[in-house]
Amino acid sequence: MEVSAIHPAWGRPPHGMTDGYSLEMTAKDIPALRAAAPRIAPETPVAITFLPNETMDARIAAAAEVRALGFEPMPHLSARRIASHAELEAIVARTVAEAGVKRMFLVAGDPPVPAGPFADTMALLATGLFEQHGISAIGIAGHPEGHPSMTEGQCWDALEMKYAELESRGIATLIVTQFGFDAAPFLSWLIALRQRGLDVPVRIGVPGPAGVATLLRFAARCGVGASANVMAKYGISITKLIGSAGPDALIDELGSKLGSDHGPVRLHFYPFGGLEKTVDWINTYAARGR
Repeated sequence: MEVSAIHPAWGRPPHGMTDGYSLEMTAKDIPALRAAAPRIAPETPVAITFLPNETMDARIAAAAEVRALGFEPMPHLSARRIASHAELEAIVARTVAEAGVKRMFLVAGDPPVPAGPFADTMALLATGLFEQHGISAIGIAGHPEGHPSMTEGQCWDALEMKYAELESRGIATLIVTQFGFDAAPFLSWLIALRQRGLDVPVRIGVPGPAGVATLLRFAARCGVGASANVMAKYGISITKLIGSAGPDALIDELGSKLGSDHGPVRLHFYPFGGLEKTVDWINTYAARGR
């Protein structure tokens, strides 16, 4: 599928690294999104996570609110948390009907035992429900620093398998990576991705500004590299777990080193310190012309 199915002008951000960014939120973040909406560009993609303590109605209502505010909703689906084919069909049909959703993001999910018949992303795709309901793009996960329960080879095999399946179904592929603190793993992973012939759009996961202890907690939970050396590059002293830190150094380095051989790339922000705080940081960074 063409890149234009994801965004009409994908490529290296034309003016600054934060151009064309996307955001992540939960259903509970709708009040914060409303408050930040005047400071977010129209049609900005907003991913809505699939948390186990949120209902289907809450997630669909959140997607509808994202659309009503003028942004592009991209709901997550966690395969192992979906109890039946009927539940999956209801989610997809209602989300399209009530929120005008055109894209979704699929993950296997954390539960070791599936709640229903879907063990992974491929099982969701095999239903054919996404193309049947007009979904034109599917996001899948990329892991530049590896996956806690998969080898590097298995990670690449999974990406290539999902890409081939989506291509065969006429659905565009978008890769969104896990967040990281260091530019080097992202840059080398992008080169390896392109060398494998996967010239699809990639959104690099960036942790929004947050308290240092919060950032380290999320890093440990997600298996992201957070050594003292990497933290220092990110502007964090491991011995001073107070205050907050933003991704200035990470984005500066990505901006200076990304080239045409890295393919189409944009940023995806995980607002660990709060959605409004992340949006304000993005706008301040962009205003400085960095």
